[in-house]
Amino acid sequence: MSHIFDWLFAQYQDIPTYLVVLEMIGVIFTILSVWYSKRENILVYPTGLVATGIYVYILLEFSLLGDMLINAYYFVMSLIGWYLWTRKVDETHFIPITKTTLKEKQWSALFFISAIIFVFLVYYAFDKYNTWTAYVDTITTAIFFVGMWLMAKKKLENWIYWIIGDIITVPLYWYKGLIFSSILFAVLTIIAIYGYKAWKKNLNKSPQTLLR
Repeated sequence: MSHIFDWLFAQYQDIPTYLVVLEMIGVIFTILSVWYSKRENILVYPTGLVATGIYVYILLEFSLLGDMLINAYYFVMSLIGWYLWTRKVDETHFIPITKTTLKEKQWSALFFISAIIFVFLVYYAFDKYNTWTAYVDTITTAIFFVGMWLMAKKKLENWIYWIIGDIITVPLYWYKGLIFSSILFAVLTIIAIYGYKAWKKNLNKSPQTLLR
């Protein structure tokens, strides 16, 4: 077991200690945020704000511009989602989980394409298309962009985007040396699968509380 930990921390030998600490804090708050989302708990947003704020800084340091931008977008959408989730359909019930409509699917496709174009232009402007990770990062950014938008609207399909994006991100972060974050996304993939199942059971049900 000690050999595993030695190898794990050896991946961070050239990385400043404060970045390692920040990454671990970000990992903890990200897991909390996704766990609360699975439970349809409003605490998904304050914990998410902490996690995304940390990752914006870390990803900038590692030149993963696409993921940095998507975390900045998460930060803004967390504020919007916080508001949307607390809207009520009547005096005692909050908005329910629903499936995406045809129009929302069309918007999702438009957002996906727009995100790819935007991130491509950012990478191109900063001359960062010098490794295969930049191209993968562009795709995952677009996937997560749509996933976050659908989560803020409490759409069941948001979990599908998270699952696909998480699976792709695991080897990406591992290759970049963000070992803890790579393990994090492996864990998030599992939570997202259960999140989809939990939300499907509560489909079209209006909760009376967002703290459970």
